[in-house]
Amino acid sequence: MNKDQLRAFLFRGLLFESEASVFQKAGIQIGASTTAIEESLLAESLAPFGVQRRNEALEMSRLYALLFCFENEIRDFIRERLEENEGADWASLLPLKILQHAQGRRNAALKDSWLEGQKTDILGFADFGQLGQIIVSKWDCFKDVIPSQHWLSQRMDEIEKSRNFIAHNRMLLPSEFNRLYMYIADWNRVIGL
Repeated sequence: MNKDQLRAFLFRGLLFESEASVFQKAGIQIGASTTAIEESLLAESLAPFGVQRRNEALEMSRLYALLFCFENEIRDFIRERLEENEGADWASLLPLKILQHAQGRRNAALKDSWLEGQKTDILGFADFGQLGQIIVSKWDCFKDVIPSQHWLSQRMDEIEKSRNFIAHNRMLLPSEFNRLYMYIADWNRVIGL
């Protein structure tokens, strides 16, 4: 292969890689699928446990994924709204009790240097229930989007109870699955996700 052929080959590879990302973002699979490998790894890691326990775990994992996305969307929503309304120093203007709680948890996480993960976002250290309290305490920043404080409190309180069940590895009944799906879909509709 001469220099021109090599250059053309490399250029076509770069062009394909660039175009492939566009297709992948549109949901079109390019290249080998990792799904089978991921399923195999999951099956291997769950193999020591009984069938009923594995099925329950897989069922609950859907709710965990939903709550993970939901909770982090709320954190982003709060951050964006407060930054927009209160400026770059918004975090220092959080309710003192919540701010101190979050700072204490962040400091403890920073001391655990062996534990790797996101440790800079102060809202990441606020409890789920405190997120609703932040919104209520800064109501002027949110009242144009959220229907009422009662609407917010009702949903956040009920979602928090289910969230805590999931966080402590307790199985929920199908009716609770439906309630979570309904409340989160309702929140997403109101917020505009």
